Amino acid sequence: MKEIQKQIDDLREKLRECDYHYHVLDRPLISDVEYDRLLHELVALEEQYPQLITPDSPTQRIGGEAVEGFGKVTHQIPMLSLSNAFSEADLYEFDARVQQIAGDHVQYVCELKIDGLATSLLYEGGVFIRGATRGDGVTGEDITQNLRTIRVLPLRLREVQDIMVRGESYLPRAEFARINAERAQKGEPLFANPRNAAAGSLRQLNTAVTAQRKLAFFAYALVQPEGIATTQTQALAQMEQWGFPVNPHYRKCASISEIIEYIRFAESVRKTLPYDIDGVVIKVDSFALQTKLGMTAKSPRFAISYKFTAEQVESRVRGIELSVGRTGAVTPTAVIEPVFLAGTTVSRATLHNEDFIQEKDVRIGDLVVVQKAGDIIPEIIRVVKVERTGTEAPYSMPTVCPVCQMPLVRAEGKVALRCVNPKCPAKQLEALIHFASRGAMNIDGLGEMIIESLVKAGLVQDVADFYALSKEQLLQVDRIGEKSAMNLVQAIDASRRQPFERLLFGLGIRLVGEKAAQTLARHFLTLDRLMKASGEELEGISDIGPKMAESILTYFRDEQKRALLDRLQDYGLRFDTDLVASRALIGDGPFAGKTVVVTGTLAEFSRQQAQAMIEERGGKIANTVSRKTSYVVAGESAGSKLAKAEELIRANPELPLKILNERDFIALLDLQQEVISDRE
Repeated sequence: MKEIQKQIDDLREKLRECDYHYHVLDRPLISDVEYDRLLHELVALEEQYPQLITPDSPTQRIGGEAVEGFGKVTHQIPMLSLSNAFSEADLYEFDARVQQIAGDHVQYVCELKIDGLATSLLYEGGVFIRGATRGDGVTGEDITQNLRTIRVLPLRLREVQDIMVRGESYLPRAEFARINAERAQKGEPLFANPRNAAAGSLRQLNTAVTAQRKLAFFAYALVQPEGIATTQTQALAQMEQWGFPVNPHYRKCASISEIIEYIRFAESVRKTLPYDIDGVVIKVDSFALQTKLGMTAKSPRFAISYKFTAEQVESRVRGIELSVGRTGAVTPTAVIEPVFLAGTTVSRATLHNEDFIQEKDVRIGDLVVVQKAGDIIPEIIRVVKVERTGTEAPYSMPTVCPVCQMPLVRAEGKVALRCVNPKCPAKQLEALIHFASRGAMNIDGLGEMIIESLVKAGLVQDVADFYALSKEQLLQVDRIGEKSAMNLVQAIDASRRQPFERLLFGLGIRLVGEKAAQTLARHFLTLDRLMKASGEELEGISDIGPKMAESILTYFRDEQKRALLDRLQDYGLRFDTDLVASRALIGDGPFAGKTVVVTGTLAEFSRQQAQAMIEERGGKIANTVSRKTSYVVAGESAGSKLAKAEELIRANPELPLKILNERDFIALLDLQQEVISDRE
C-alpha cells in the first residue's frame, strides 16, 4: 500500500506541474497525449483504491458530480463592492481624500478590472477547501465543486499556507464564442456575454457541464496578509509564487497623472485582450495605509474602480410603457428597436420621470442615442433631432395609475408621479418582490414569476402570507413541482432567522435602504423601541435625516402596517438584534469599542473565527499594532506584531494596551458571557 500511495503521489505532483505550466505559464511540459496517459493512470488507481482519493487530486477537476443546490457561505471579511469613478475629476477627488488622511507621496497600484464573477477561495494547509461567490457581500453561495474544475486554479499550493484569496472567475472570449456556436447548433438560447456565461457555468448543478466550459481565474487580493506581505504589489507577487494566475498588466503609479496614463493604456489594449475588461481598479499599495483609511458600510476608502466611457448606439423609440414601483412611483420606459449594446441586446431604456421626457423632448418615433448608465441600466442620452420627419408623436404622462386607475399625485418639489392607493396591485406585487429579494429576506426560489403566480392564485396578498404557505398549496400553482414546493417551503422557513436589519429593509419603508436599516437596528436593537422613537430621536442618529425620519414615523402610524407587523411577529420573524451583539453594542463586555489585533496561530480557533467572535462582541479588528490598539491576541509564532506591542508597552507604560495569550482570550470570552447572563 505504501508503494501504491507513492505512485499516486508522484502522478499527482507531475500532473500539477503540467497543469501549472500549461494553463498558467502557457509553456507545456509534455504532449497532450502523454498528459492524458498520466491522468488515466491516476484515475484507474483511484478507482481501485478510492480510500486514497483526496480533494486536491487532479482527478477532481473532471467534474461529473451532481449537486442538489448551493449552500450558503458567510464571508467573515465582507466582500465589499468598490465605489466608481467615471471621469478624471473623480480620480483627483479620490486622491485628495486619500492624501487628506495619508499625506503626500501615496503609492497606488492599478489593475485591469476583469469582467467576470468575484470569487473567494479558502486554503487550509495549502489545500483548497472551499470557494464561494460574492453574493450580497456578506453571504455567498458555496460553489467549491464547480471551482475545482477550473484548470488554472491550484488545488494545492506550492507552500503550506492557511490563506484566503479573492479574484475573478471569467470566461475567455474564444471559449465564449465556442460555447455559443455549440448552443446555436443545438437550437439553444445564446449567452448574452462572457460574464453571464461565466456566472451560469459556475452555478451549474452538474459539475461536468462546468468542466466542459474552460473557465479561467485571476487572483487579485490576499485577505489578511499580515506576516506575508506589506503591499498589494508584494501580495500579487506572492500569490504568483504560490501558483495562482495573476494578471500581468498591473502597474505601480505615484500620481493621478500616471494613473490616467495607465487607464489610456488599458483602453488602447482593451479589444486585443483574450478576455473582457470594463475598467481599471486603483488601490493604495500600502496595506498599513489601507487599514488607516478604513471602510465605509459599502466600500473600502483605499480603492476605486474607474469605469470606461460608456458605449453609445442609436435606436428608434417604438413606444413608451409605464411601471409602478413599491412606493407608488410611476416610471416611464422607452421601448426601442433592439440594438446590441455593451455586451447585451437592449430593447428598453429608462426615461426616469416626466421632467426627463420634457427636458430631452423624447417623442415616439424619435431616433435616440442610448448608453448604459454605469454599464448596467440602458438610458436615453439625447434625441437625434435632425432625423425627425414630422411624424413623431409627443408624449404626456397620464393623470391616473396605469394599473388601478386611481389619480396620480405629484408632491410639491418632487419629480415623481405617485399612485397613493395602498391597495394598488402593482405596488403590492413590487412590495412582495422586494421583501423576498437578496438584499432583504433572501428567500431562494421566490422570484418575480413565482410571486406573480402566487398572487394570481389568491394565495398571497401581503408579505405575511408567505409564511402561511404550505407545500400542498404551492403544488396547485403553475411551474411549481414537488421538489420546488418542498425547497420553497424550507427557504421561507429559513428566512424567519434573517437578521433584524434585513427585515427592516424588506418592509420597504420609503427612503430606508440597506445601510439605514443596519443603522436603525444597531441603534434601537428592537422593533418595539424603534416604533416608540420620536422624530427628534430619529434625526439625532447619524445618516438619518428629517425626510427619512418622517417616512419612518408615517410607516409606523399606519394601522394596517402595524397589523402586518403583528402577524410577522406571530410567524416568528426576528424583531430584535442578536443578543450578544446587542449587549456589546450598548457597552457590555471587554471587547466593546476596543481595537484588537489577532496574530499567530491559535489552538482552539482559526484566526477568522477569533476575529468574528471579537466583532460579534463589539470589537474592531485591526491588522497592525499602534497606540490605538487595545488588545493583541497572540498565538504561537506571533512574530513582529507581538514584538511591536511589547515595544510600545515598554516605551509607553501609560498605554491601555494589553497582550492576551489564548488562555486569557478564552477567559475574556467567558467573562463577557457571564456579564451578559447577569444582565438577563
